[in-house]
Amino acid sequence: MVELDDERLDAVFQALADSTRRTMLQLLSHGECSVGELGAPFRMSFAGASKHVKTLERAGLVSRTVQGRAHVCRLEPAALASANAWLRYYEGFWNHHLDALAQELQRDAKPAK
Repeated sequence: MVELDDERLDAVFQALADSTRRTMLQLLSHGECSVGELGAPFRMSFAGASKHVKTLERAGLVSRTVQGRAHVCRLEPAALASANAWLRYYEGFWNHHLDALAQELQRDAKPAK
């Protein structure tokens, strides 16, 4: 099985569990955004958007730099890649088991001679 830091993986899935944060990640996939820009589609305050960004930062999904008064965020794909590797392991596990089940069902469905 893929070995990953449990705390980091927990933080990634916790961050991804919220639709607001998933939308923020989607916005960041097009390029850097300020915290204000990330919060704008939700009509939330800077403080509200910043709380979501902090959750994304703790998960390693986003990095933030301060440029003057602007807090600029950037997508960090490594954490998503780790979560994807964890999910792909189980995708292979289930595909193998479901293929075996399908073969069994096909064998049982053949008429007896």
